[in-house]
Amino acid sequence: MANPYLHLIGVRFRSLAQYRATFVLDILINAGITLLDTIAVLAFFHVTPSLAGFTLVEALLVSALAGLAFASADLLVGHIERLPTYVRSGLLDIVLIRPLAILPHLLVREMSLRRIGRIVQALILLIVTLSIANISWSFSVVLLILMAPIVGTIVFGSLFVIGASFTFWFIDSGEIANSFTYGGRDFTLYPISAYAGWFRRFFAYALGMAFVAYFPALAILGKPDPLHGPDWLAWCGPLIALLWTGLA
Repeated sequence: MANPYLHLIGVRFRSLAQYRATFVLDILINAGITLLDTIAVLAFFHVTPSLAGFTLVEALLVSALAGLAFASADLLVGHIERLPTYVRSGLLDIVLIRPLAILPHLLVREMSLRRIGRIVQALILLIVTLSIANISWSFSVVLLILMAPIVGTIVFGSLFVIGASFTFWFIDSGEIANSFTYGGRDFTLYPISAYAGWFRRFFAYALGMAFVAYFPALAILGKPDPLHGPDWLAWCGPLIALLWTGLA
């Protein structure tokens, strides 16, 4: 018997593919939305040669790693944001009586495949940035390039699930959740050395956002941390992802 979750994803894809032109247009629009984040980074460097100790290429690497991680989480988990609607409309009751695990069922039920465009755009930016950056290639560098987006996807995905879970305690928790999910994305798009005070301490260290892209990018580039953090922090990402998964 086929895996029921894969079957549901297949059904979702076939339903979207019935309107091919709309589906392709949605993918292109979503890719364009992600491109705006890159344009924002370029706008900063239009008026300054460096940002918080980072050159344009170095900052783009941070942005690419963060963008790829968030886009992947948004594709796989982001639609869990609709949980408040499911609860209010009674749709969650239908899910509860079906012989499938609740969270996986919700995740595959309305997967927004048009968000693939965001992943493609972020992946292209990452490949281009890696090709022009001054990198001393090694096995550890390649491992970090592969590991960082996975860690970031788990962190952001966990935030989506935690934010949606507040639905059971608050009438409308959407804005609270968005401040950590989309706010966390915006935070990770830039080097954390560009921030200061409690804001940096909270998002970068308390929430672990610095481990999504900043510390891996430093290690990939072989660049010392402007904030004087130790090099081994780049390898703490899986631990942060594990902690967030446990909380979720």
